[in-house]
Amino acid sequence: MEKPYRDLATYLKEKTGEKTVKLCIDGGFTCPNRDGSRSTGGCLFCGARGAGDFTLDPSLAIAEQVHTRLSAPLGGRRASRFIAYFQSFSSTYAPPVVLRARYDAALCDARVIGLAVATRPDCVDEAVADLLAEYAAHMTVWVELGLQTASDETAARMNLACPRSEFSRAVALLTSRGVDTVAHMMVGLPGEGREDALSTLRMINAHPVCGVKIHSLYVMRDTPLAAMWQSGEYEPLTFAEYTETVALLLAHLRPDMVVHRLTGDCPKHELLAPLWSAEKNKVLDRIHAILRERGWRQGCLYHQERGCRILA
Repeated sequence: MEKPYRDLATYLKEKTGEKTVKLCIDGGFTCPNRDGSRSTGGCLFCGARGAGDFTLDPSLAIAEQVHTRLSAPLGGRRASRFIAYFQSFSSTYAPPVVLRARYDAALCDARVIGLAVATRPDCVDEAVADLLAEYAAHMTVWVELGLQTASDETAARMNLACPRSEFSRAVALLTSRGVDTVAHMMVGLPGEGREDALSTLRMINAHPVCGVKIHSLYVMRDTPLAAMWQSGEYEPLTFAEYTETVALLLAHLRPDMVVHRLTGDCPKHELLAPLWSAEKNKVLDRIHAILRERGWRQGCLYHQERGCRILA
């Protein structure tokens, strides 16, 4: 059944002509929010693997990770083409010579036809943008930027240690060189409600980003957010609150954007709350049902918004 939004799987098949999926890679990076360059301890919601909980053992060489993924029972047979996805921590946080070596190592099989790089906006400078532009000139490349919220107040509360202006700067740098960008946003951050989520979406709509990842905020074991939840300082959104909010966000999302994700993934043994976030298919089914019930599609309410214009 056709989805009421531009989903990533359909977009990639249209772009490459064949079924194309991501291979999650741990590139061995760290983060300026952990090593003291910006802060220590990381973002309050971030686990020990830095969003790389579904990558392979980080002690494996990058090429070995790729080959292991492709040779797995469902690996090489689930798609014809693959995108090497550097998922863990800040995957542009190294000198360009190091980045080139690690990115090249992931392109070790002819079926790997592109790169997806997850990072912080403050880890993108001109040298990084120039390097990524080299790859983008002959393959599929996009950079996923962790915006999470449009509110500097919320960002400070969550120890993101990165002003929102860095997102605008990074998008401008990459876009000027022909590198596609994807914005990450989180729904349900402490102190934020539905209008705050819409405000973040408006900020994303106003930038020339090509895609969006909408994450549910979940509580992982052994994180500062877990301590907040256990003390009663933080209460996650309910299933109904989250699905209703995401449906509304999709209706306001700029119509040309590709939707990369609509919920977060946490290993079940690490998840404390909300437990409904582990039921990914149930979450997606309910979002789709709300859209059908209201006759909504991606962007159907976008033109009713003021200020949602692409920045030059």
